[in-house]
Amino acid sequence: MTAPDTSTALGFGLHHVQIALPPGGEQDCRAFYVGVLGFVEIPKPPVLAARGGLWVRADALEIHLGVEKGFTPQRKAHPGILVREIDTLAERITAAGHEVTWDDAFPGYRRFHVFDNNGNRLEFLSPQE
Repeated sequence: MTAPDTSTALGFGLHHVQIALPPGGEQDCRAFYVGVLGFVEIPKPPVLAARGGLWVRADALEIHLGVEKGFTPQRKAHPGILVREIDTLAERITAAGHEVTWDDAFPGYRRFHVFDNNGNRLEFLSPQE
C-alpha cells in the first residue's frame, strides 16, 4: 500500500506541544523533563512567564508545560515523540523510578509509554530498522 501524498501549499510543521501541569508543579516538572528526560529549560517571554509553567527543548522538539487550574492528567491523549536511542531513554526513565510500558502494536516502530510526574501520558517511538 502506497502512502497518500500529504503535502500542502501551506507548509505545516510542529513548533511545540503543550502539556498541562497543576498550579505550583513547575519544580516537579523540571525534575522529570530536565532531570530525567534530559531536556533543557528555555526562557519564556516575560509576558508569558508571569503565567507560570515552563518551556523545555531537546533537539528539534519543544514542549510547553502550562499551568492549568483544575488540572486533570491526560491518561489517553499524548504526544508521540520520536527518539533515536529508545533503549537508552527507557533505561534512564526506569532508573529514575518511572514505569515504562512497551507496546508492539504500531507496525514499523518500537515504542513505549510512560506517565510524567503529573500523570500525563507520553509516547516515545523509534522506527524499526
